[in-house]
Amino acid sequence: MQPHLIVTDLDNTLLNAEHDLDELTIETFQALAAEGHHLALASGRHFHDITAFRQRLGVPAYILSTNGAHLYAPDDHLIAEQWVPAELVRALIELPRDADIRLNLYTGDEWLIDASAPELKALHAHTGFHYRVADLEAHDGNGVGKVLCIGDPVALASLERSINEALGTRVHVTYSMAHSLEIMAEGVNKGATLERLLAHLELPATRCLAFGDNLNDAEMLALAGHGFIVENAHPELVRRVPDAKWIGHHHPFGVAQRLREFFELKVTAR
Repeated sequence: MQPHLIVTDLDNTLLNAEHDLDELTIETFQALAAEGHHLALASGRHFHDITAFRQRLGVPAYILSTNGAHLYAPDDHLIAEQWVPAELVRALIELPRDADIRLNLYTGDEWLIDASAPELKALHAHTGFHYRVADLEAHDGNGVGKVLCIGDPVALASLERSINEALGTRVHVTYSMAHSLEIMAEGVNKGATLERLLAHLELPATRCLAFGDNLNDAEMLALAGHGFIVENAHPELVRRVPDAKWIGHHHPFGVAQRLREFFELKVTAR
């Protein structure tokens, strides 16, 4: 079989309910790498957060981090990146928001947050990558790949309307989870970065398999020749990418099962 590119979201897609990798998934990815396929992890998570899962998988994999703001090669060489313009970061910081919404900035090396949020640490328990509380009101806006707002979905919906009214198409706004509103530079999304990766690999989209569960995966799934939506996906994602195919639930290993079927892998979890 010709080499394919397999690209997958992490949380609620490749990872199980404990935000971890199960043994069947690890074995499946190692078998795909051994057959010469290209692998990529595409997530809203920070690059340093994603590398921990790549290490656990034990395979060379490209990384599309911060919803596509950064593209890294398997050897961590930076292929491309796009920052949110500093003046727009400042505008987002200054925009009025509900007091319970936590404001986050993803920089090149750090995850900054405006106040402690211990409940977020469980999501990153298996990587050791955590936020640092900082005075974001004093941040100059430079070197930010993503502005992340975490809070009640109703409050986030109101904030999203304010962002759209204030900045329009100058930023790309999406959701990675119901309580996570993600804002990147204009034109930055997983699909646009996947297109760049396919060109880098000189592969057609028809030889790409993509897996996702939420709205920030829509462009990536629409571009791939084989788009797959996990059973637990956001209902709106199905409407946005009607040609994508349903697969099993992310927990414990819906993606691995579909890959085994597609590539006829004969693997057994250790």
